[in-house]
Amino acid sequence: LETGAGFPFTINNSTGWIVVASELDREAVDFYNFGVEAQDQGNPPMASSASVSVTILDVNDNSPEFTQREYSARLNEDAAVGTSVLTVSAVDRDANSVITYQISSGNTRNRFSITSQSGGGLISLALPLDYKLERQYLLTVAASDGTRQDTAQVVVNVTDANTHRPVFQSSHYTVNVNEDRPVGTTVVVISATDEDTGENARITYLMEDSIPQFRIAAETGAVTTQMELDYEDQVSYTLAITARDNGIPQKSDTTYLEILVSDVNDNAPQFLRDSYQGSVYEDVPAFTSVLQVSATDRDSGLNGRVFYTFQGGDDGDGDFIIESTSGIVRTLRRLDRENVPLYALRAFAVDKGVPAKRTPVEIQVTVLDVNDNPPVFERDEFDIFVEENSPIGLVVARITATDPDEGTNAQIMYQIVEGNIPEVFQLDIFSGELTALADLDYESKAEYVMVVQATSAPLVSRATVHVRLRDANDNSPQLKNFEILFNNYITNRSGSFPGGVIGRIPAHDPDVSDSLTYAFEQGNELNLVLLDPHSGDLRLSPALDNNRPLEAVMRVSVSDGVHSATAQCTLRVTVITDEMLSNSITLRLADMSQERFLSPLLSRFLEGVAAVLATPRHRVVLFNIQTDTDVGTARILNVSLSVLLPASGHGARFFSSEELQERLYLNRSLLAAISAQRVLPFDDNICLREPCENYMRCVSVLQFDSSAPFLASDTILFRPIHPVTGLRCRCPPGFTGDYCETEIDLCYSSPCGSNGRCRSREGGYTCECHEDFTGESPAGPSLVSPCPVPLRPSSSDPVLLVSILIIPSASSPSSTPSRLSLHHAFSQFLCSPPFATKERDGLLLYNGRFNEKHDFVALEIVGEQVQLTFSAGTGTAPTAPRHGIPGIPSRASHAWHCLALH
Repeated sequence: LETGAGFPFTINNSTGWIVVASELDREAVDFYNFGVEAQDQGNPPMASSASVSVTILDVNDNSPEFTQREYSARLNEDAAVGTSVLTVSAVDRDANSVITYQISSGNTRNRFSITSQSGGGLISLALPLDYKLERQYLLTVAASDGTRQDTAQVVVNVTDANTHRPVFQSSHYTVNVNEDRPVGTTVVVISATDEDTGENARITYLMEDSIPQFRIAAETGAVTTQMELDYEDQVSYTLAITARDNGIPQKSDTTYLEILVSDVNDNAPQFLRDSYQGSVYEDVPAFTSVLQVSATDRDSGLNGRVFYTFQGGDDGDGDFIIESTSGIVRTLRRLDRENVPLYALRAFAVDKGVPAKRTPVEIQVTVLDVNDNPPVFERDEFDIFVEENSPIGLVVARITATDPDEGTNAQIMYQIVEGNIPEVFQLDIFSGELTALADLDYESKAEYVMVVQATSAPLVSRATVHVRLRDANDNSPQLKNFEILFNNYITNRSGSFPGGVIGRIPAHDPDVSDSLTYAFEQGNELNLVLLDPHSGDLRLSPALDNNRPLEAVMRVSVSDGVHSATAQCTLRVTVITDEMLSNSITLRLADMSQERFLSPLLSRFLEGVAAVLATPRHRVVLFNIQTDTDVGTARILNVSLSVLLPASGHGARFFSSEELQERLYLNRSLLAAISAQRVLPFDDNICLREPCENYMRCVSVLQFDSSAPFLASDTILFRPIHPVTGLRCRCPPGFTGDYCETEIDLCYSSPCGSNGRCRSREGGYTCECHEDFTGESPAGPSLVSPCPVPLRPSSSDPVLLVSILIIPSASSPSSTPSRLSLHHAFSQFLCSPPFATKERDGLLLYNGRFNEKHDFVALEIVGEQVQLTFSAGTGTAPTAPRHGIPGIPSRASHAWHCLALH
């Protein structure tokens, strides 16, 4: 037996029976064909073979098996009875098996039937379906071969039949949407209902007309924007929307959607023009209309209502306003084109939406000129420098003004209105060129001052022009003869010698730019005066610090390098002593300064003093001039001097201060005439309060105070000695002692000589001449000239003889001794002067202070009448006799007159 692995048969070696060795399965192998060999046990064995075929007969050992475990089908509810649903199929491996099918479960209300057909089971609709009752059937189908069976699941889904159309809730819908909603905004969701189910109830939405601003979602019915909306372009849209189901056949419904676009403030106001221009004269009053702006707004309602404002813009620093409703731009105050000729304003048109939108606009306002500004010079004063000797016709400067106005309002004409007399310059009326019309000489006139006027009719302005000439070296230096008056006060304590610069040579060069060089040519061989050759400063040599007076004449030269000049310098050194000071007085000159006095006026003054005192001029010593600082604004110069007596030689004596006062005061008119200066009365001196006791006489004296620096003028360098006023008490003549209690016999020294007899008197003596003798007392004080010459009037000039008798009272009214003087009598006053004169007016006697402010007695002839004038300090009272003086008019006789004053 030929076998292989898994072969189901075996053969008995002895009997040859073929038996089943393992389980047979027809469904696996239904036929076997194999060979059988029979072999003897001979040697060689012999064998024979045969072919055996075995057919396996089927037995029902296999159950039917469905080809798939689950089936599904869809069936519309309106399917007709008998409609095939699906065919199920089962396979039975057994041969010749017959399979039958049946629905074993799930056939609710027996709606389905199954029949065997072509080996399969055809499921058919046995009864009508109702989707609302059963939407799905879960059938269990069994396949049986009579003995064995198998089952499968059949799922029949009942589908709805498209029996209903979609239905919108309304045939017309209205919605509102703001125009500013972004693209993609859902405006509304439109929905329809369909009583069907499934695909029959699945609705697709569409718009019948293509409106580009909107689209509709086919599945949801959501209407959304796909373009920006603009209320101002279109305010509403009407959409025809169709709802269509997915049944077969499709059914639909249509509705209309009205979309109203709501206005939002999405448009800013728009001006009618991109910019505005206007003009206005600068002198218009406030609130003058300039121009009007206008804007529109495409929005509606409040969103489109526009008003105008400068807020946030530019109103020209408050010079303009704009009316909010009309847009009229007006001036708010007076304008000034010269300050702001052009305004660039910025206004806004603003709507009333929320939030408000605003649009700017540029407004250009041109301010038109009016002639409201005078020409303006660059400065109020012009300094112009011109070389002297410049040619005639030279344009020395161009003086122009600017006018802030414009056009014809800015046309300017020029002229010289002041200071051009004589006509030295000419100013061009249009160009302002200043031309010289004459020779310019620095030394004649170094500066010309003119007032020029610029006219922009009717307005004018003026400026001052200073034409200053630049000097050229065309003049020689000028040098006058000058004096150095050095008053040298020498004491052990003074130390007042001036060691520094006392002044400079008073040279002058009209050419101010010249540099001068100074030198002594002769007379200064002893170097008494030290000179700086470059500055001209002068110093005194220390050799002059002594008590010797000196006068030296020197020659001085000055040169500017091209020209030179010479002059005489006189150095006068005067030694000032305490005796001079104690016998000096101070005169007061009105309207006089130190510099003015140090001129030829000084010489005339000295001549006047010398003439009044009948002494040579060189005997008048003037040692101080000083401005009076106690008289406020009055210009009074104090001049201090002393005078040597005419006949004094060695051991010279000075006029006493009292005599100087009396004679100069009484001859002030003569002094003023000669000196050409107004001499004021003396100030009250310190003796007025009567500080001296015991009948001592108070004398005001000057004492050295300090040496002052030199004073300078054009011709004099003067070194003053500043004194201070003091007093000295002297006993009356004929008395001496600490209290003036010792009487002196003034006749002891025989002052009357051998031809006269001395008679002692209180306070002095008198000389009585012997017979046939006459003459003056040789020496000593006397109250009366003792021997007048002649004894009687002759045909010569008139002579005035005055006899004064002072009789003191028996006792003093107080315990303090009273002062007895010619000026103050304490008891009786008796005067009996004889006089002869040919004059109609004259002064006979004066007793009082040397000014007219206080008490005095004056006896004088006024218009041929003797008049006594006296004052107690509060006023004057003139008294005169009833008869005139006989003989005065005739001038033929020199009659003597006797006058008694008691």
